[in-house]
Amino acid sequence: MQDYKKIDYSKNKDVVLRYIPGHFVTPNSHVNYYMDLSDMKSRQREARATGEELAEMYLASDVIDTILCLNGMEVVGAYMANKLTKAGIISANRHQTMYITSPEYNTGGQMMFRENNQHMVKGKKVLILIDTATTGETLRSAIRTVGFYGGQVIGISAIYSVSPKIGEIPIRALYSNRDIPDYASHTPENCPMCRDNVPIDAICNGFGYSTLK
Repeated sequence: MQDYKKIDYSKNKDVVLRYIPGHFVTPNSHVNYYMDLSDMKSRQREARATGEELAEMYLASDVIDTILCLNGMEVVGAYMANKLTKAGIISANRHQTMYITSPEYNTGGQMMFRENNQHMVKGKKVLILIDTATTGETLRSAIRTVGFYGGQVIGISAIYSVSPKIGEIPIRALYSNRDIPDYASHTPENCPMCRDNVPIDAICNGFGYSTLK
């Protein structure tokens, strides 16, 4: 893999987006950059800074009951919830604190919640937290799942997002195409890199990447 490039977040030196140019295959598309967010998700100082900066975008919210974390964003979600709670964002939960949860996936790849976890979504105002939003397929699936279990999605947060919204729900992101203007995502059948016989560098998902030897 090539060396990564990085973009510092202007408001916090501990928030750093690392990305690698190349030809990458994700579950829904082919992209020309891989966003390496492993440190932002897992290293304490960076995860805290990331969660707190994402929380800043919701300090005017009325109620957030649950943060639904996708693609390994639970640590960031916990710091985000802590900042929101300290800032006075209320929760309608009886214990006056937010849930931080993640979906399970069934054998068909659909998101689900077992009976002992459904109370974290049913009747709740849910904020979806994701690492990157590119094609929007994962977010659309999450929105459908929250609705199926009786919850209401009140917002979406992302570290990086191509689009400013999914449907009528805004996506509030730390980084966007303003930061990486040549970022491109293509369906597998319409990938210009494949058409030009550019070798695939790695297979990627929310957990990381696997290079092709």
